[in-house]
Amino acid sequence: MTRIQKVNRGKILEAALDVFSAHGFRGATLDQIAAEAGLSKPNVLYYFPSKEAIHEALLEGLLDIWLAPLRAISAEGEPREEIMRYMRRKLEMSREMPRESRLFANEVLQGAPRMGAELSTDLKTLVDEKARIIEGWIAEGRLAPVDPHHLIFSIWALTQHYADFDTQVRAVLGPGKEPLEGAAPFLDLLFARLLAP
Repeated sequence: MTRIQKVNRGKILEAALDVFSAHGFRGATLDQIAAEAGLSKPNVLYYFPSKEAIHEALLEGLLDIWLAPLRAISAEGEPREEIMRYMRRKLEMSREMPRESRLFANEVLQGAPRMGAELSTDLKTLVDEKARIIEGWIAEGRLAPVDPHHLIFSIWALTQHYADFDTQVRAVLGPGKEPLEGAAPFLDLLFARLLAP
């Protein structure tokens, strides 16, 4: 791939991320993606044969990024710090990658037609592995007795909410307030209390 081909492919994926995260898969069009990328529709189709191919390329790259903080939880670490680090990183990702979060959420809300297999295999395997680590910490008396799967689900819900429902959060808080500034200390306190043995 030439330098210009890499640049154009990057422009298309960046534009598609904006369009898909704003309109969902069904609401997005190739015309919108081309306009956002500053390219013609035939030029976009030169790099990707369809809207589906662009969407799949975005999702393929996203899952690895999304799961990296969960993979980083180490059985050798201090239990509360491992979980708190995971929660903080997920909150940072809501700040740094809100479009990616919304892209993932839209895919799941539609029934995960393009990612269903990965969710029930790769994601499930990883979550089960980390749940066993958490169960071990609980059995050792190093964490409060909580359901490990629901602990992970609650981290997802309480962090990704800030990206996925940004409009709602900002509307409720009112002008001039940065939602994530208040979120971090609140979630630190919540999980510190929840996890204390």
